[in-house]
Order: sequence, then C-alpha cells, then structure tokens
Amino acid sequence: MSSTERSFGINSEVGRLRSVILHRPGGELRRLTPRNNGALLFDGVPWVERAQAEHDRFARTLLDHGVEVLYVGALLTECLYLPEAREEAIASAAADPRLGQTLGRELRAYLSDLGPERLAAVLVEGLTKEEFGSGGSLRGKLMRGTDFVIEPLPNMMFTRDSSVWIGDAVAVTSLAMPARRRETSLTSVIYRHHHRFADVPKIYDPSLEHLEGGDVLALAPGVLAVGVGERTTPAGVERLARRVFERGTVRTVLAVPIAQRRATMHLDTVCTMVDVDRMVMYAPAENRLDAYTITPGDGEDPAIDGPRSFLDAAAEAIGVERIEIIHTGARDVVTAEREQWDDGNNTLALAPAVAVAYERNTVTNGRLERAGIKTMTIPGSELGSGRGGPRCMSCPIARDPLPIES
Repeated sequence: MSSTERSFGINSEVGRLRSVILHRPGGELRRLTPRNNGALLFDGVPWVERAQAEHDRFARTLLDHGVEVLYVGALLTECLYLPEAREEAIASAAADPRLGQTLGRELRAYLSDLGPERLAAVLVEGLTKEEFGSGGSLRGKLMRGTDFVIEPLPNMMFTRDSSVWIGDAVAVTSLAMPARRRETSLTSVIYRHHHRFADVPKIYDPSLEHLEGGDVLALAPGVLAVGVGERTTPAGVERLARRVFERGTVRTVLAVPIAQRRATMHLDTVCTMVDVDRMVMYAPAENRLDAYTITPGDGEDPAIDGPRSFLDAAAEAIGVERIEIIHTGARDVVTAEREQWDDGNNTLALAPAVAVAYERNTVTNGRLERAGIKTMTIPGSELGSGRGGPRCMSCPIARDPLPIES
C-alpha cells in the first residue's frame, strides 16, 4: 500500500504506527531569549542546531521502523498555494486584536505579497517590527524593533497538542495558553484544505472549550482517558465525550484530574501506554490518580460515575484484570522526580511493547527494557527545554487497529 493510499485512524496508543505528523523546529526557536522564553513556555533557550539534529534523529528512528513522516511545514506550504487557504491563514494572523485596525490591515497586505513557502515560514517563525517596517499605525509607532507583529510558535514542534485522532476522525483542539492558541489556526488550515485530509470528519474545533491532545490517551479500542488540569477543562472533556459517543467510536471516557502545575501539564506527562495492558507512570501518581467514568446516558446527557482509582477504572474499561505499571525513575523520590521532569514517561509506542524514549532517562529506560519493552532512545537535551518528549512531538494519524473486545 502506498503512503497516499493509507487510510487514517487511531484506536489505541500502541497499534503499529504507520503515519505521523511532526514539525521540525526552525527559526521560531531562534526567537527565544531569556527575556521571553517563559512567556513562550520554554524553560531555557535551546541551542537551535542541536535541537534540529535531535529532532532529525527522532524522525530517522521513525522512518527506520517503517513510519511515514509528514511535516507541518510542507503540509502548510502545499495548502498555501490554494487561494482560500491563504486567505484563511492570513486573516487569522491579521485578526489579532492587539494589532488594531490599521496595523492589522497593513499586516494583511504584507502577508498577501509573500509566496507560499515564505508565508508558511513567517506564520510559524513570527515577524518583528524591524522586519515588517514602521507602517502608519499608532500601535506600530509605539512598538520597539524587536517587538513581535506576529508572535513565533516555538511549541509548534509539539504536534500532539493541536490535533488528536479518535477513530477515523480528527479533533482540532482548543489550546489553553495564549502563546499557543494560534497554532490551531494553522492546524485547521492543514486539515481543512490539504487534499490528504479532504474527507476526514472533524469532531472538534478551536472555538470550543479548552482541550489539548496531550491530555487524550486512547487506552484501548473504544476507551479514552482524558486529563483535566492546567490545559484541558472539565467542559472540554464533556464536549469531546458527547461527540465521540455520537459517532459511536468510543464507549467509555475516563476524566482524570491531574495536578495543575508545569511538571504535569498533560496526562501524558504523568503516564503513557507502552503495551496493550502496560503503562509507564510517574510513581507518586499511581495511588493518587482518580477517574470519573463517562458513558452514554439514557437521555440527552452522558452518565458520570466516580471518582474511583484511575487504574481500577482503566482496567475495567479495557477489560483486563490489571494494568501493569512500570515506574518512571526508581522508587526513590529524587530519581523519580528528575526523570519525570525530563519526560521519562512521555514515550511514543511504535507497536505493542516497542517505544521511543529520551536517552537521558537511563533509570526509566532500564526498567522498560527489563519489563520486555524494546526501547529506542533519542537525544533530547535541547528539545526537552520545552517540556515535551517523543509523544508530545508526534501526532499519529494512522496506526494498525487493535481488535475490539466484545
């Protein structure tokens, strides 16, 4: 089967991975400084060339295992040859209310003169006043040369968050943090206008309640776990549950409250599936995570039960006696905390019991190997400054389906 003939669909975290969307970091990372990196959600100023080399190693690992790799930049550029896609992308960038009417109009004219490749780069990498020019607006005159007319999107490389596939449909999400909200406008352009996704059902959009892909885990066919915390709201989980129930692709959604802090921003920074019934998890979370079980109700609203232990609720929903836990780091608190911070449990499964992980988390990786999980490691010293691992940096769009349990 050729890459263009591959069907789309995700019904688990661990079915053999066939196709994935990545974003190779570029000029947007060069915009990070000690002055703005915190506002742009990075914990440091990465060495860009090294980050690119690390990302290339990640992509090569996927390609070597038969995974088709699609890049955001290429997909977006192809879309921007289409007049309606160009207009949508330009209008979204120029509509920022902070610009004001005059500067917004000037920016629209500037972007309209760019070719597709340059336009795609500017929309991701950002644009400063110095690069744009002074213009005639009061807003422009009061800006410094290094101020952004279009803010860069350094978190674009975490493609997991702006869209998530559930069954044969895609949810373009609603990102919570101001620094990331424009990412979904570009993701929307790709899914609305690229020929590869023309017939794909869309089940969520950025205008809805906050929901981020890093919080959505396809535990098994028909079963989702969705984190509720810093990035995804209870209303977002409820909206998603209604929509997947309507499509009949999911029978159970587990809403999992997580601590609302930087180290545990998404559910996949706490746990990820590495096999059909095995999970790598930050040890202190094992006995702390609860879940509310959401199922289709008899009336208009879904039924909600709980809370109860997340692991008990997940095992019951999946249909196994128990989920085996492989702890991040070790039982001692310091090692566990260090490797959890360095995304030790943010693994990307390529197939059952086959996963990609950051090489720096040696204790966690050793535990995975001893548990029989084939673990391919990649460098991540620079990529990790944005607090995201292999799962965060990938948006799977096609996996071999796991059998649906009756």
